[in-house]
Amino acid sequence: MSMITERPVSNPAGTQPVGTVGEVARPRDVRAVVAAYVALTKPRIVELLLVTTVPAMMLADGGMPPLWLVAVVLVGGSLAAGAASVLNCYIDRDIDQLMRRTKRRPLPAHTVSPRNALVFGLVLAVVSIAMMAALTNLLAAGLTLAAIVYYDLVYTLWLKRTTPANTFWGGACGAAPVLIGWAAVTGSLSPVAWALFAVVFFWQMPHFYPLAMKYKDDYARAGIPMLPVVASARRVNAEIVIFAWLTVLTSLVAWPLGLSAVYGVPTLVVGAVFLVEAHRLAGRVSRGEAAKPMRLFHWSTTYLTILFAAVALDALV
Repeated sequence: MSMITERPVSNPAGTQPVGTVGEVARPRDVRAVVAAYVALTKPRIVELLLVTTVPAMMLADGGMPPLWLVAVVLVGGSLAAGAASVLNCYIDRDIDQLMRRTKRRPLPAHTVSPRNALVFGLVLAVVSIAMMAALTNLLAAGLTLAAIVYYDLVYTLWLKRTTPANTFWGGACGAAPVLIGWAAVTGSLSPVAWALFAVVFFWQMPHFYPLAMKYKDDYARAGIPMLPVVASARRVNAEIVIFAWLTVLTSLVAWPLGLSAVYGVPTLVVGAVFLVEAHRLAGRVSRGEAAKPMRLFHWSTTYLTILFAAVALDALV
């Protein structure tokens, strides 16, 4: 359910398909089967999504929400993110086998059959939406459904393969957990919820573009028109800087909407470092030096984690 990138996945089950029609896994294969299905859910994505969801819930509640509600949203959100990722793997299985970064995922590696992956993804989606509808509210459930549909049908099936603006238009998926967590607590959406949504939305360009710079040849081989594939390095880095500034400015807009200096001060500090790293990347590229894009990629993850930790701390004081 997110544009946030997971680590490359190794083949967790060797070279033999598991879970194919009519096949019963032997006891010694059970761990391999489980590992393959877990890999389809891209658990690294789930981890980062939850970093934004829980702080949003805490801010919406003005403290710590009931633990049962946090548990429901964490489980439901994890299932929804897993469903979106599994269906993404199912749709992208043709291009995943062309990219070095993804060719060892369970579907191109033939460790899970396409049919079983599709069923698995749909089951996760239904369970997650039903759980959110029954135990939170219809707004949170509707946002969960919308995020899954948008990510898999609009982004994965269409935008990703047709436009270099795919990362921008797909950004709403990665930011959706903020709104889902907020809605689960309040049953509504406030200006500060939308501001935090915008932070994660804009953040995804300076997060994703450096990764696409590193794997530019991989994306080109698969025919995916990521911006670094079709545009000049100068254009790519200009957009990285612009969206880094938009991310930081939006994070400051959230400050007077219901947050205090407990949030604002660390946000200013990490935002400044984030901007410095974005400008350093652009500077290295303009001087013809080694770009080292993954430096910004990794720092962007640290930036978002610290920012939402500040949101959580602000809610508690």
